[in-house]
Amino acid sequence: MAPTMRDVQLTAAGDGAFEEVRLLDAYDEEDSDKLNGNLRRIQVRVSGMTCAACSNSVEQALMGVDGVFRASVALLQNKADVVFDPNLVKDEEIKIAIEDAGFKAEVLEEPSASCTSQHGTVLGQFTIGGMTCAACVNSVEGILRKLPGVRKTVVALATSLGEVEYDPSIISKDDIVNAVEDAGFEASFVQSSEQDKIVLGVVGVSAEMDTQLLEGILSKLHGVKQFYFDRISRELEVVFDPEVLGSRSLVDGIEGGSGGKFKLLVKNPYTRIASGDLEESSSMFRLFTASLSLSVPLFLMRVVCPHIPLLYALLLWQCGPFLVGDWLKWALVTIVQFVIGKRFYVAAGRALRNGSTNMDVLVAVGTTACYVYSVYALLYGAISGFWSPTYFETSAMLITFVLLGKYLETLAKGKTSDAIKKLVELTPATATLLVKDKGGRIIGQREIDASLIQPGDILKVLPGAKVPVDGVVVWGSSHANESIVTGESVPVLKEVNSVVIGGTINLHGSLHIQATKVGSNTVLSQIISLVETAQMSKAPIQKFADYIASIFVPTVVTLSLFTFLGWYVAGLLGGYPEEWLPENGNYFVFALMFAISVVVIACPCALGLATPTAVMVATGVGASNGVLIKGGDALERAQKIKYVIFDKTGTLTQGKATVTTVKVFTEMNRGELLTLVASAEASSEHPLAKAILEYSRHFHFFDEPCDTKESQSNSEQAKFSGWLHDVSNFSALPGKGVQCFIEGKWILVGNRKLITENGITIPSNAESFVVEMEESARTGILVARDNTIVGAIGIADPLKREAAVVVEGLLKMGVKPVMVTGDNWRTARAVAKEVGIHDVRAEVLPAGKAEVIRSFQKGGNVVAMVGDGINDSPALAAADIGMAIGAGTDIAIEAAEYVLMRSNLEDVITAIDLSRRTFSRIRWNYVFAMAYNVIAIPVAAGVFFPLTKLKLPPWVAGACMAMSSVSVVCSSLLLKRYKKPRLTAILEITVE
Repeated sequence: MAPTMRDVQLTAAGDGAFEEVRLLDAYDEEDSDKLNGNLRRIQVRVSGMTCAACSNSVEQALMGVDGVFRASVALLQNKADVVFDPNLVKDEEIKIAIEDAGFKAEVLEEPSASCTSQHGTVLGQFTIGGMTCAACVNSVEGILRKLPGVRKTVVALATSLGEVEYDPSIISKDDIVNAVEDAGFEASFVQSSEQDKIVLGVVGVSAEMDTQLLEGILSKLHGVKQFYFDRISRELEVVFDPEVLGSRSLVDGIEGGSGGKFKLLVKNPYTRIASGDLEESSSMFRLFTASLSLSVPLFLMRVVCPHIPLLYALLLWQCGPFLVGDWLKWALVTIVQFVIGKRFYVAAGRALRNGSTNMDVLVAVGTTACYVYSVYALLYGAISGFWSPTYFETSAMLITFVLLGKYLETLAKGKTSDAIKKLVELTPATATLLVKDKGGRIIGQREIDASLIQPGDILKVLPGAKVPVDGVVVWGSSHANESIVTGESVPVLKEVNSVVIGGTINLHGSLHIQATKVGSNTVLSQIISLVETAQMSKAPIQKFADYIASIFVPTVVTLSLFTFLGWYVAGLLGGYPEEWLPENGNYFVFALMFAISVVVIACPCALGLATPTAVMVATGVGASNGVLIKGGDALERAQKIKYVIFDKTGTLTQGKATVTTVKVFTEMNRGELLTLVASAEASSEHPLAKAILEYSRHFHFFDEPCDTKESQSNSEQAKFSGWLHDVSNFSALPGKGVQCFIEGKWILVGNRKLITENGITIPSNAESFVVEMEESARTGILVARDNTIVGAIGIADPLKREAAVVVEGLLKMGVKPVMVTGDNWRTARAVAKEVGIHDVRAEVLPAGKAEVIRSFQKGGNVVAMVGDGINDSPALAAADIGMAIGAGTDIAIEAAEYVLMRSNLEDVITAIDLSRRTFSRIRWNYVFAMAYNVIAIPVAAGVFFPLTKLKLPPWVAGACMAMSSVSVVCSSLLLKRYKKPRLTAILEITVE
């Protein structure tokens, strides 16, 4: 069975909103089942990982802990996920295992009294700074999982965000922050899942008296449980009773109690995250510029000064045992090596403590070898008088180029998370709240922080403004641009009772909306959460890359050693002429430079970044095109799809059934028949039942069908005014129809199967009517009263206009479409013929759809299921790839890996095409990464030197190593140029 996402609920943009979805919800069903037993799951943010070898080191360290059932580490996301037996190992021991592996770890968590999970835990989000690659992610996750009380942890490198589920009675958020900082990373709390807690920035506190005034106000506010004010960050954290005090009332109470002295600002977690990303990039830039400013003088002394007699003479001036130039070089490089380059030693130390090697180890070894040898050459020259060449410049330039590469990586990786940042920017910071009196009349308006909006608030949205939250229009008429959600740029009409989505743009008229979903419950927030979840997932192909990287680094270190021994021993044995040696050099130095170049150039960072960066960009691109993807594993499977199985009703058809024909076979008139059938169907939720009710009401009352509240109210009044009969013993029979008693008579409304199973003979005229309906792709409904067929109803569900073209497009792409339906064979064949599907499975009960899918999966075929209804959920879960129509039910969307937000079948082609493009890019990324090492390592080792005299100095090798990772990330960024395939191109249609 394909993995599913728990707690994920989506509804159509037009009639609902996303329910809560969390980053930690994407885990295997097998683990979930075991977690319900004796196992626990925690997630840890790991800092200090720089390559795939680091992540493997963390995984090995975790799996080496007795009691750990499973450990998974995601490099780019800076996270580790551990499943363990709490009777054998504690959270703290898991954390210690990561730290012993040479990395820093933090368990993300936040206590809560009111919004806890069934296990008494809460979710906390933390920003983590200092992570540079996927190895850092793995380290942080490992550390977090070791913390006591931490259940789950997930860390994302691109967003510098970690999410931790923890038990607040065991561990606090401060403990988590301290654990990450102790591991050498920066950490700060962002937000938690608590509904009874808020973090506010306070403006106006400048003295101790102000602090006392603030604390006095909070102490007097009824409903405040506890609070903490950080005098340094000016942040106020308040825990309150939501049944007594709302967040907006809390803010108003504090500001009012201070007489306007204090101004409170709700902290936007995503803004803080973005500032953290900028700070990390700025920090790396400062290190690079500092290293460059000290390396440039070294370069000038080596290259330029010999051509300027005065300066060169000054450098050659004897000062003690050394020349002035030697003193300057030594001083400058020492600062670069041990002050600016300290971060490499810290990270390398963490890795070596775990018995692993990563990029930092390679850089530290290479630069230290250059530095130590240069110092040794100076001291040896001062003692013996034989002056060998020094390589201080090499050490400094090597660190400079590595820092440049890391800075460029932070910029490039920052761009991969642009999708989330852009979505966040769509949410307005403030909103206009309409103030009402006790009688409900609007008496004024005021600006409030959008984070303080509460369900039921009436908000004013001006033309050109963004809708602050999900809600319903209560006054006004306008059009809205909902392209951020649906990917469709055509404006959507909004009038009274229309649903609006937070973040969409009101184009023309003013609107008054009533807030229905706020905070994390809005559609936009749930899209952000889904994209975050997908970007933090690890595709199966990445695990193979992680394995390669885990053995790659030790292999390279060994190769470097053999390179040194080979050149050095060959020189001693006269294997090559002394003319090859540098001036005043020797065989040892000559061999050492080749060995250092091999160590530096062979960093496997590019391998670790090849998959996650592409997945991150692809999920962002998909979201902007109305296709939500729930993980990298889904992307990988989707590009191999062989069969696409379509549900009929609501998927291939519009799902808006309408009555087209009514036939009466007795003395009963049409109105009596419709009243009888409507009474029987009134208790049913089936789409066909709703179509019959709508048609019957219109027949009797001549009102136009409408979805507004007024029409619904009229319908209810009409229903209870006596036109519908009383019904008893009602029961709905899936796949057949309904049965009940009306005025003592037994009523059956349904298909042939229902009628014949109850022993009722279908007369020829009724049979002919049903056959005619079925052959014209409509559904025939028979009505029986006391064992007699009294009438029949024909119902049509029009096909979606793009259905036939999409089916043809799939065939062109090499994907075979199949239709499965619970409808009868005649109707199914008629619909299939109209859309061009040749493989049809009809009269399939809901539970049987999963069996149909399994039959297609035989032989290893990858099967996708496209559906929208509750009855499609088992099939969506059973398929390798479930694609839920965005207008479908929450349960169907929960079971799927892809959500087609526009409810347009063309997005099935987009989903498959994007998956194929993404993995094509991933394969190219691996080609770039592997080819780089395959070509560069032999050159660095001097394999071609005897023939071409070509060699890579260590500082050039450092530049190449840095650029390799940047090239892979930039390659992934090319996916941002993805354009949805045009059906005309797929079908090879020439449009005049």
